[in-house]
Amino acid sequence: MTERQWWALQWLDLLEKYRFKKRLERGRNYAREGNILRIDFEGAKVTADVQGTADEPYHLWIKLDRFSNEDWNYIIQSLAEKAIFSAQLLAGEMPENIEEVFIANGLSLFPFSLSDVHSHCNCPDPKNPCKHIAAVYYELADRFSEDPFVLFQLRGRTRSEILEQIREIRQQNAAETTAQLQAEEEAVTETTSEETSDKSSEWDLETFWEYNQPLDSALMQMNIETDQTVLEVLGSFPLPGTEAQAVQQYLEQVQKQVHSEIVHQANP
Repeated sequence: MTERQWWALQWLDLLEKYRFKKRLERGRNYAREGNILRIDFEGAKVTADVQGTADEPYHLWIKLDRFSNEDWNYIIQSLAEKAIFSAQLLAGEMPENIEEVFIANGLSLFPFSLSDVHSHCNCPDPKNPCKHIAAVYYELADRFSEDPFVLFQLRGRTRSEILEQIREIRQQNAAETTAQLQAEEEAVTETTSEETSDKSSEWDLETFWEYNQPLDSALMQMNIETDQTVLEVLGSFPLPGTEAQAVQQYLEQVQKQVHSEIVHQANP
């Protein structure tokens, strides 16, 4: 027998609250002795054939109240927002505090009593649950342990429907987060570009060093009353590291010499 998980034990605890213990005990024996010939899940309804004392097996069905599509949308949205819940459900496990999600949405995953479980059997016993229905109750506990999504299915959503919707929501949230980060990064880049453009609006730094004509000395002028030198404004040179450093040092020496000469001539 499959080891029963906590959610299956909670289902069995529901049965233990039923006052007609002997009826349930007969059902438990039927389940143990293999009297359940067939059990199927048809949407949110369980159907089964159980062999009783008659020659022909009895036919029965069991179902819970289905949640509406709107209810399920709220529930799955809540599950998707909790990473641990999503991970456990994707791994086939029932989160221990999952009932909190249903309660927060005004619902309950587990029935409060057997009166919340609807069933019918074509046997002559007028009582409900009869021993045939009780047998299937116990069989469902094992099915719940094997697959917690069976309980969800009785509430109106299959395993594939729930997991697909959870994945879609998480992918959408991830895409929105990525888009927001990209937008913020682009905004920062645009702001930085504008600031850089303002600082270098008087200089075309990309084409400054591109000049294919002989220099005319009459066009050259140096303004010594400035906070920044030409070299400081231009920044690094479009050359490999060591070559750029060598050119930088050389031009700095030339600049100092020219500046010194200009000052000397201006103040003889």
